[in-house]
Amino acid sequence: MASSHAAGQNGRKVEEEETHASATKDLITVPTMLTGARVVAVPALIFVFFSNQEWASVASSGIFVGAALTDWLDGYLARKMKLDSAFGAFLDPVADKLMVATALILLCTRPLAAAWFVDIPWLIPLPAALMISREIIISAVREWAALQGLNKVVAVDKLGKLKTATQMVSLTFLLAFGDARYSKTTPMKPLVTLLHRTGMEAYLSGFGVGLLYLSTGLSLVSLSGYMRKLWRSMKLRQKTG
Repeated sequence: MASSHAAGQNGRKVEEEETHASATKDLITVPTMLTGARVVAVPALIFVFFSNQEWASVASSGIFVGAALTDWLDGYLARKMKLDSAFGAFLDPVADKLMVATALILLCTRPLAAAWFVDIPWLIPLPAALMISREIIISAVREWAALQGLNKVVAVDKLGKLKTATQMVSLTFLLAFGDARYSKTTPMKPLVTLLHRTGMEAYLSGFGVGLLYLSTGLSLVSLSGYMRKLWRSMKLRQKTG
C-alpha cells in the first residue's frame, strides 16, 4: 500500500514536471522572443528619439520599422513552425500597442518640420489621443467578450488590418521626417541633403499626417463595427437563451 502511494506521488511529480516543461517551452520560442524584442525596443526608441543626434530621426524610424517587421515575422513563424501559444497570443498585441502608443506620445513632444503645421499645436495630439483611447476601449471590450464566450465576434477583421497598415506607415514617415530637428541638424548625405534642399521632408511629413488621420478614422470606424457586431451577438444570445 505504501509503495502504491509512493508510486502515485512520483506519478504526480512527473506530471507536474512535464506540465512545467511544456509551459516553459511555450514561453521560449522564436516567435515569442521576437515579440519580446519589440517590448525591449520601446525604451530604445525613447532613448534614440531624445538623443539629439543628427541621425536620431532616421534611427527612430528604423527602430519602428524593425518592430513592424518583427510583428509580421513572429506571426508568420508561429504559423509556419506551428508554435502558436496562449502566451504569444497575449504578448503580441501588448507589444504592438506599447510601440504604437510610445511613438504617438513621442511625436506629441516635438513640433512638426513643415512650417504650415507650426500654428496647429493639436494636429498630432488629437489623433494620438483618439487612437490610444480606442486601443484601451477595444482591449477592455475584447477581454469582456472573451469572458462571455464572444471573443470571435471582436476578432481582428480586414478593416482593422488596414488601420494597422496605414498607422505603421504614417508613424514611420512622421518619425523620419516630422521632427523639426530634421531641418535644423546637419543632413545625412546624399539622400537627406536632397530632401532638405528641395523641402521634400515637409511634404513627406504632411503625407505622414494625412495617413495618421486616415488611420484614426479607420480605427474609429472599426471600433464602431466591433461594437455593433458585439451588440447583435448579445441580442441574439438573449433571444435564443
